[in-house]
Amino acid sequence: MTNAVIVHFSGDGHTKRIAEVAAQASGAALIEIDSEGNLPEPAWAQLDEARAILFGTPTYMGNVPWQFKKFADATSKKWGTRAWSDKVFGGIVNSASLNGDKHVSMIYLQTLASQHGGVWVSLGLLPANTQAATRNDVNNLGGSVGALVQSPSDAGAEAIPEGDLETVRQYAKRVVDVASRLHG
Repeated sequence: MTNAVIVHFSGDGHTKRIAEVAAQASGAALIEIDSEGNLPEPAWAQLDEARAILFGTPTYMGNVPWQFKKFADATSKKWGTRAWSDKVFGGIVNSASLNGDKHVSMIYLQTLASQHGGVWVSLGLLPANTQAATRNDVNNLGGSVGALVQSPSDAGAEAIPEGDLETVRQYAKRVVDVASRLHG
């Protein structure tokens, strides 16, 4: 089994649920960024040892929240030593709106992974873009760079559409599978 980690920030519990769904599907460990943008100290060693890292974050005001950005900035110590080169990376982002500028956050995560010399894994799923498509279909938001999720602003994490959760499950498995094939 490939050593995979999902490092995430969750403001209202939606991203936490998504990360848990991804971890359950892929066997990845969970690392939560706290409300101050920090990780527990042992989490850094866990990230160093991982072969695959999935980033999970909400989209606030068109990008990742400051707590995730603080974590990302702290990874510059790893960047300087190339500690995460050739790791496999993926991203899961959500917002309250169907669009919600999630792609801006996703490209930020992809750029962060690329700065570390990582290998980014695309979603690899066709979009559910027919007239008959529903919110319960896989990849109903039509992503390709990573997993996109819509979390209703007036409901808790239990209201995340099943199609989005299944998209996350399949994507997390894909990231871990790619890491297994690349790193044995």
